[in-house]
Amino acid sequence: MPLSGDLLRLADAVLFPGFTGHTPPDWLRRRLGEGLAGVALFSRNIADPAQVARLTAALRAENPSVLVGIDEESGEVTRLEVATGSSRPGGYALGVVDDVALTEALARDLGGDLAAAGITLDFAPSADVNSNPDNPVIGLRAFGADPALVSRHTRAFVRGLQSAGVAACAKHFPGHGDTSVDSHHGVPVVADDGIEAALLPFRGAIKEGVKAVMTGHLLVPSYDAELPATLSPKVLTGLLREELGFEGMIITDGIEMAAVSGAYGIGGASARAIAAGADAICVGGERADEATAAGIRDAIATAVTQGLLPEERLADAARRVRELASWAASSGSQAARDGSVGLAAARRAIRITRRSTAPVLPLASAATVVELAPEMNLAIDRNTPWGVGQPLARLLPGTVVTRLAVGDSTGPTLERLLGEATGRPLVIVVRDVHRHAWQEQALRHLLSARPDAVVVEMGLPERSDLGAVHIATYGSARVCGQAAAEVLTGRV
Repeated sequence: MPLSGDLLRLADAVLFPGFTGHTPPDWLRRRLGEGLAGVALFSRNIADPAQVARLTAALRAENPSVLVGIDEESGEVTRLEVATGSSRPGGYALGVVDDVALTEALARDLGGDLAAAGITLDFAPSADVNSNPDNPVIGLRAFGADPALVSRHTRAFVRGLQSAGVAACAKHFPGHGDTSVDSHHGVPVVADDGIEAALLPFRGAIKEGVKAVMTGHLLVPSYDAELPATLSPKVLTGLLREELGFEGMIITDGIEMAAVSGAYGIGGASARAIAAGADAICVGGERADEATAAGIRDAIATAVTQGLLPEERLADAARRVRELASWAASSGSQAARDGSVGLAAARRAIRITRRSTAPVLPLASAATVVELAPEMNLAIDRNTPWGVGQPLARLLPGTVVTRLAVGDSTGPTLERLLGEATGRPLVIVVRDVHRHAWQEQALRHLLSARPDAVVVEMGLPERSDLGAVHIATYGSARVCGQAAAEVLTGRV
């Protein structure tokens, strides 16, 4: 039986697909004209802020009320600044500083940039409590490991972002921090004894008036032992709506992720998410073609005709999306931007541990820098620039930088680099060294020959007793690298 046009339009009213290119493809223009709710922008859609502003204007020419969403957390997860690296540190660095006024100011500054580019919905902040240091996907994206700290900075970030007229979206409900599985690939399980701590920042965000919440593809056995949160009425309706009292828009994390699509397919997972209480479907990080977007729309409409999804639930979801679009259209107060707040925050987050009485810092001459580069999770664009070598080379001309990935850090390679570093300061840059055995081995090799080396940790520092001087940046954003280079050269 053919699906009615009204039902297909209602299904389109809850979709946020991704697409390829720096301009809207014809299929997207057509669907926007037919009532598509919104779009999700990714790195592949972004060249520079002026281009993004033209892109969002083109989207609004087809549908003036379209919601334009983006993953712009600052720090490691940046889309708007993917070509240069973020001019703002991420959440963990802000938590280390623990100045809520600074967090709010940075989020307001970020909101100003997003609003100027025509973006109305930011899939941030990460309200996750990173209580598991081996977490493969949250880590520095969180404000920290203490629920109360994460809660106050989540609230500050929401205030700052929404004061700039951009809707904040707290994620990944009900909390992805105490997990050891990346939901891009499998189903993380949240321990029963950790759920109340995980919920605290979401409770805070809701009190602060956060406009949207993004679901996590997480299994929470204390609420639902069978279905991940994104597909669970007990979690989305029972917990988030009824118990926590959230009235804004609930949007899914990328619905193509294996944790939910693996069992039901992308379309089936989408329909079940709306039935469970979600209001919008985000897709496109990995599947950004017209067929995927059309397939989700058709699957949602078909679920209504088959009785899996009540039409009134779909209509209620579309209403909540429209209400957010109305808020975004009327908020319109762009914040004055302050280009210095990000670097100031990165400088304040630096932590230095000196283990040698020798005058290791500041570096007196051009250095040899060895950067150990792990493969990052899918939330972080692998092309995002990071490191200390380039900013240090600008301050100390003649500095030589070598970057090694897994498989590159062989004994002969490390010995060659040590030979080249003879008579020069050695700086070793790592990123989450505690989670990567090959980084630990390479670092041990280098330090056994050069105990005078400086170690810069740009991930989560589980240890600070490495190197003659250990510098923790709590982030790998461009400004974190610059702040570390300033410490290395004494220009602070």
